[in-house]
Amino acid sequence: MNHFKIITDSACDLPDDMLQSLQVDKISLNVLYRGETRADTVGEGIKELYDSLRAGEVATTSAVNPEGWISIMEPALRAGSDVLALAFSSGLSTTYQSAVIAAKDLLERYPDRRIYVVDTLCASLGQGLLVWYACRKRDAGMDLEAVRDWVEENKLHLCHWFTVDDLMFLKRGGRVSATTALVGTMLQIKPVLHVDDEGHLINVSKARGRKASIDALAKKVAELGEGFDNETMFISHGDCVEDANYLAQVLKETYGVRHIHINHVGAVIGSHAGPGVLALFFMGKHR
Repeated sequence: MNHFKIITDSACDLPDDMLQSLQVDKISLNVLYRGETRADTVGEGIKELYDSLRAGEVATTSAVNPEGWISIMEPALRAGSDVLALAFSSGLSTTYQSAVIAAKDLLERYPDRRIYVVDTLCASLGQGLLVWYACRKRDAGMDLEAVRDWVEENKLHLCHWFTVDDLMFLKRGGRVSATTALVGTMLQIKPVLHVDDEGHLINVSKARGRKASIDALAKKVAELGEGFDNETMFISHGDCVEDANYLAQVLKETYGVRHIHINHVGAVIGSHAGPGVLALFFMGKHR
């Protein structure tokens, strides 16, 4: 039998019921707003966060520290399981580095156990989709090292394409200049971005209007997805489920995608991307 536990962090944006069905444990990043530190969430409280961001309130975020990772890894080790940790992109957070520190500490205490930490170079439901694939490989009988190797070999095929509705959030994060944000807002220019091979957010192109930017996301499937099993795709959204449903409809009708999981962009990533962010995740030739 495969005695190993898959663990991830909340930047995967998978809902708790899905994590439970996948038998995956999660450690949470945190978001600070309205004077209170709260655990990252895609469920209760997420609507409140997006409403507060629309009202001009500011939220800040914090990564998982080594102690947090230890708190989620050690029970599995104590129970006799090995651990595969799939962590939020090192290009966006120190969460992965903290997991590496935690694993080194725990291996000194549990020298007979195996702990592997993977920098997914992924975010939101891109990370979630990679976790989902890892669980499928585990359930198909792959051992710990084989699942780890599959993730390492395929993570740069996990395409992340997204657009935002409000350029001012990208301006605050230093992704676009104040002038670009102002002019783009006036002209209804919507950026089309992706997460690159180093796990960073990269501005790739522009579309005129919201619908055009959403259609541009769907067209990436034809450009990059040929030859890959993309019966299942994930979509995450910043409190704009109607846009997510429209994107899902295009994917089903135009590209024959059978299964699409839609969920919120979580509180931590949503604090930086803003309300109206919409992202598509699938397997492709390259990112």
